[in-house]
Amino acid sequence: MSGGIDSTVSAILLREQGYDLVGCTFRTFDSIRESCLAKEKGCCSIESIMEAKHNAEQMGFEHHIVDYRDTFRRQVIRNFVDEYNRGRTPNPCVLCNAYIKWGELLRMADEMGCDYIATGHYARTQEHDGHMYLATAADTHKDQTYFLWRLTEQNLRRTIFPLGDLTKDQVRQIARDHGYETLAKKRESQEICFVPDNDYRRFLKDEGVETQPGEYVDREGHVLGKHEGFQHYTIGQRKGLGIALGSPRFVTHIDAEHNRVMLGERDDLLATEATATDLMLINEEALRKNPAVEARVRYRSPAVKAQVAVEADRIRLRFEQAVWGITPGQSVVMYQDGRVVGGGLLEN
Repeated sequence: MSGGIDSTVSAILLREQGYDLVGCTFRTFDSIRESCLAKEKGCCSIESIMEAKHNAEQMGFEHHIVDYRDTFRRQVIRNFVDEYNRGRTPNPCVLCNAYIKWGELLRMADEMGCDYIATGHYARTQEHDGHMYLATAADTHKDQTYFLWRLTEQNLRRTIFPLGDLTKDQVRQIARDHGYETLAKKRESQEICFVPDNDYRRFLKDEGVETQPGEYVDREGHVLGKHEGFQHYTIGQRKGLGIALGSPRFVTHIDAEHNRVMLGERDDLLATEATATDLMLINEEALRKNPAVEARVRYRSPAVKAQVAVEADRIRLRFEQAVWGITPGQSVVMYQDGRVVGGGLLEN
């Protein structure tokens, strides 16, 4: 329970279905810093944690606040910093879901004798040919399967997604019907939870990352100007480059070893192939037999038809139409008939 509308409505629905509930809220990081004290917000703020506790008590079931700060730092924050130091762009929500919201929570569920865990994510589960798959939500605009691709079959068989068949508007109405008008009106945070002021550069500096000025170059290697340090940039970035070249330029490649950032035009970021490692495939044999998938390389990007070739430790994707902004460190998630058949981390 985050204290927000989605987990609160999930609890309402589960109670109505007859489940005995235990509420759990994570303390994953210390978000109160002098530089962002006035902006502290999100699912892990003290205010949100206490609201989750209040909502659970109001509904009449026990609630636990669990301290996962050390684990979260090892598994999520350290990876976040390391990836930027490699010139990559991480997606911390993917790791948090796999290692904290499912990994640690399932261990806690076992200790408490709970059969299932439930969250307010917009997703569904679906059994097919003897395997359990993650499946897209009814509300395609809120679907969160992109962030959940690391979940295993074992995870999914013990998971309930109460909101999977609902739209966001329906969820808001349920909240209103049960007296949670304030939650129904509450603006949702889109920032990374442990970067509450949405300034990841400041966060990296606070974490001890040292940056050095380097060179902007074009694809032929000609020097265009100076940048502030490669960790400040991500593939596809256009704003905040601090350089004027007469027409818009985008970050097209980051060379961490030589502290160089390549700039190009928007079309330079179109690609018809991609490679991914660090895989999770539900049924590798079936994917080899039927390599036709729809692949999503960014959360807000539409899925594109592709052919996937499964190799020993990686997959190679060939898209039917060019996709924009393939970013090392981000996820590629593959779908067949609305089911997530696997995913991986994009490489250069």
